[in-house]
Amino acid sequence: MRTRLQIGWTPAEPTPLDDDLDARVDQMRRLLDGRRVVALTGAGISTDSGIPDYRSPGAPVRTPMTLEMFLSSPDFRRHYWARNHLGWRHMDAARPNASHRALTDLQRRGTLTTVITQNVDMLHTKAGTRGVIELHGCYGRVRCLDCGETISRRRLAATLESLNPGFVDRVSGRGAIEVAPDADVTLDDTSDFVVADCSSCGGTLKPDIVYFGENASKNTVQQAFSAVDDADAMIVIGSSLTVMSGLRFARHAHRTGKPLVVINRGVTRADDIADLKIDHYCAEVLAELTPLAA
Repeated sequence: MRTRLQIGWTPAEPTPLDDDLDARVDQMRRLLDGRRVVALTGAGISTDSGIPDYRSPGAPVRTPMTLEMFLSSPDFRRHYWARNHLGWRHMDAARPNASHRALTDLQRRGTLTTVITQNVDMLHTKAGTRGVIELHGCYGRVRCLDCGETISRRRLAATLESLNPGFVDRVSGRGAIEVAPDADVTLDDTSDFVVADCSSCGGTLKPDIVYFGENASKNTVQQAFSAVDDADAMIVIGSSLTVMSGLRFARHAHRTGKPLVVINRGVTRADDIADLKIDHYCAEVLAELTPLAA
């Protein structure tokens, strides 16, 4: 059986890089100098680690799994787990890039309070940033929707390997596999994949990831708002803020009078409220923040 999904996200229109980067960097330094900064990050900060995003100009059209899809039928769940069984390996092997390391360095020096991330790739934690608020969960955990038990994704991988011997080698032999930002991959035929149930209650397992159409937990959202309140300024990095999940924190910072800096390739939904927007590559801009922490 081939499970077909409807087309979802399309990339943003291409935009030119800012040609006055030095002037914008100087303005960024003036806005943030002497202030305790909270960062809100999106998929654009992880592209240099080999993890693609959904919205950057030039990105392919992608169809992320929604909660409604996942819960609708065993076929969708089998389709997802087969794809994730391949994709999570790519995400697990990814390593932090210069942008992640720059934020960790800023935190160690006292400039950065914490990171609120929309990403599920755990790269901020791998880079050594402390107290990361994972707004959308992370790829490394799996939970049972029935009893609530949580296990590691690595432990589930071992179970899926035993249930599907040779699956990875068989599929990998078909050629290159395109990986999505949520640890999913492009794979059509998954009819022979065997899904694992919860070992404790036999219930339905789901990655500890907030799917499209699902809300972040109230506790996590409150932690994020508190982090914004605790800081003196906010910097948004690598996110178009297309979904309200992240946009609300940028709007909250703006409403409370905190300087708001947005660094992203392409248009964002916070461009009209940002004190400064920089349309450029994350790593190049973040490298210029080091003097603030010196």
